[in-house]
Amino acid sequence: MYEEHPFAQYIRILGKGKNGSRSYTEEEAYTTFSMILNEQVTPEQLGAYLMLLRVKEETAEEVAGFVRAVRDFLKTAENNINIDLDWSSYAGKRRHLPWFILTALLFAENGVRIFMHGASGHTDGRIYTKDVLQKLGLNVSTTFDEAKKAIEQDNFAYMDLEHLCPKLHQIIQLRPILGLRSPVHTLSRMINPLNAPYMMQGIFHPGYHPTHQQAGLILKQPHMAVVKGDGGEIERNPDMKCLVQSVHDGKMMDEEWPPMFKQRHVKDDTLDIANLIALWRGEIEYEYGTGSVIGTTAITLKMMGKANSIEEAEALAKQMWENRTKEKYSNAT
Repeated sequence: MYEEHPFAQYIRILGKGKNGSRSYTEEEAYTTFSMILNEQVTPEQLGAYLMLLRVKEETAEEVAGFVRAVRDFLKTAENNINIDLDWSSYAGKRRHLPWFILTALLFAENGVRIFMHGASGHTDGRIYTKDVLQKLGLNVSTTFDEAKKAIEQDNFAYMDLEHLCPKLHQIIQLRPILGLRSPVHTLSRMINPLNAPYMMQGIFHPGYHPTHQQAGLILKQPHMAVVKGDGGEIERNPDMKCLVQSVHDGKMMDEEWPPMFKQRHVKDDTLDIANLIALWRGEIEYEYGTGSVIGTTAITLKMMGKANSIEEAEALAKQMWENRTKEKYSNAT
């Protein structure tokens, strides 16, 4: 007789058939992901676990348990980095330029301390945040000490998941092998490793919006907004109505924002990152990009309690955009 592996019982919970299987409790989710992070499972078990969760789709309780496990594993609270806004970037862009990066930089210029984290390179044909930031002449942090210095200097820091949590990075890189996204794409967005009071979430599949919203409630996130972001990033499509599902002090709220334009814009045939900085500098006019920056900024402002209505938020966002320091990235390459 072979002794059963300690992780086998958790595989069985998910895979016992449609009548015998069930979702994890929050504590079971915490335990399983802690075992994964601490290299206490075999590669075969990890693959089975990820795909069983993918077929079932993770619950809010499971996401909360996974996130707690990652936070405890990272112990980032010991880094003592004080930030205001957590911004995740895990999807990459392929239909439009990543205008949300200008939104983040706009907030940083206005004194909001932002920690952005994300993944790159897991899907061909996408533009990833890390690569764009480097083209804009901004440093990408590889340690929390570097992130702290960047926050102190520029109110903005970005760290790739490869350095933030190598094990999660390793699992995300399994996508071309498994052929499907895994729950890591969901939980990584929710990590908020530096415990920011405000958090933005961009999701592509609408069915996951309530999961993120409810997980935020379980995790006692003070303030959070979830949107169907373009390409899965935190970026409002100004041509379409936008449902904002938020959490504020233990309560969930839904609010629908109307389109910013009467007619939809035609998508560009090619994506040139140089147009991002040209728009910031005021060297080009680009209605869709400007609308996306202002729209995303407005949603974030309202989530942060800096505006009381959609109209007030959009007016304040427009004012911030018009008052930006256009020369700021003139030396970027």
